[in-house]
Amino acid sequence: MAKPTLELIAALRETAQRLKTGSDYAWGHHGACNCGNLVQVVTRFSKDEILRYAHTGAGEWTELAEEFCPVTNAPLSLIISKLEAIGLTPTDIHNIEYLGDKAVLKNLEGGFRWLKRNQRADAVAYFEAFANLLEEHLAQHVKVDLSEIFVRSSQAAPA
Repeated sequence: MAKPTLELIAALRETAQRLKTGSDYAWGHHGACNCGNLVQVVTRFSKDEILRYAHTGAGEWTELAEEFCPVTNAPLSLIISKLEAIGLTPTDIHNIEYLGDKAVLKNLEGGFRWLKRNQRADAVAYFEAFANLLEEHLAQHVKVDLSEIFVRSSQAAPA
């Protein structure tokens, strides 16, 4: 599962909002598919720039993420490294493209259901559920960290 970061949560929410308001969407287009729309938000590259960069590698986003090499300075490596920097893993990238992470699907409004990868409304629902799930995880971590701080400070306080 992705590392819950504020930047990732904001990017997922912005991607969902852009898709709701008519952003280009075409599952078979590297720059306008599920991952392509997220990459547009994260990098501010256009869909055509993303398509050009994606064509420097072979395959779909799943293969591109798995073959990522952080040593090269190719534009595709830049894109993948930006996705990883905000908290995503290659598995997350695959799941975003295919709308397939069961934890995210269990977090859908209305409960678990399978989504279709080439449906704008399903992509929006997935991005929103993913953002909500990460937000819940982040809130839990903050509560745990704060409670640990309070316990330590009360133990250190003079009696």
